[in-house]
Amino acid sequence: MPNSNAKLHNNHRGGREASRRELVSRSLQSAQHCLENQDFGTAYAHYLLVLNLAPELKTTVKETFQFTLFKWAEELDSLARIQDLFNCYEQALELYPNDEVICNSMGEHLFRMGFRDEAAGYFHKAVKLNPDFADAKENFYRVANWLVERWHFIMLNDAKRNLTYLKAIENAVHSGSKSVLDIGTGTGILSMFAKKAGASFVYACELSKTMYELARDVVAANNMEREIKLLHLKSLDIEIPKHIPERVSLVVTETVDAGLFGEGIVESLIHAWEHLLLQPK
Repeated sequence: MPNSNAKLHNNHRGGREASRRELVSRSLQSAQHCLENQDFGTAYAHYLLVLNLAPELKTTVKETFQFTLFKWAEELDSLARIQDLFNCYEQALELYPNDEVICNSMGEHLFRMGFRDEAAGYFHKAVKLNPDFADAKENFYRVANWLVERWHFIMLNDAKRNLTYLKAIENAVHSGSKSVLDIGTGTGILSMFAKKAGASFVYACELSKTMYELARDVVAANNMEREIKLLHLKSLDIEIPKHIPERVSLVVTETVDAGLFGEGIVESLIHAWEHLLLQPK
């Protein structure tokens, strides 16, 4: 009797597998037929079904799936079906999370729609996945020119100014300020000054996605990614102990550009003083 039950179970499992293969085969044929008739939306739906039923085919159908996605996205864009377009890219990235071509294409749509900071994130990811991907590099540099204010370059090359900041931070750290919060870290230069000065704990927050990613790269290039905690947050949204374990003893920030007032820098500093900074005894 047990052998009979096992045989029935195996037959049932074999039947399900045969049905799956048949459905996958028919869906692939239907997808190809839809592509020939330029019915990209239906073809895309068929490929989604295939990839969910047969993930082992991801490599085989990858290029055709990308082509179908991009054509369908163009139609959705022309019809102003923006949410549907984003949904398609989210589905595609769930199936191919490390596909630089899909990331780059998503960034291009976001950039055209005016979401430059979000676009930069996708371009940056595409470049990370494939440093030789010329289109993604060009797109990232193009959007970075929109997002990285010119005064960043001026400040970074102002040796006298940077030395003044370094000495001030060193004095504060050597006087006992061992935990530091850098508000609006930008490239992360003040955070690195604090760590090099001997601060035990350094936290840095940056609202711009592009500058946050740039700071991560700069900090990593200086081998400090494990020593400086970067937060993609507005300082007003930092919570203890959710984001940092306790109040810090020093807050540093570069608030010399009027553009920063758009982030509510005065409110940020008041918030830091009241909630994030150790109070004098």
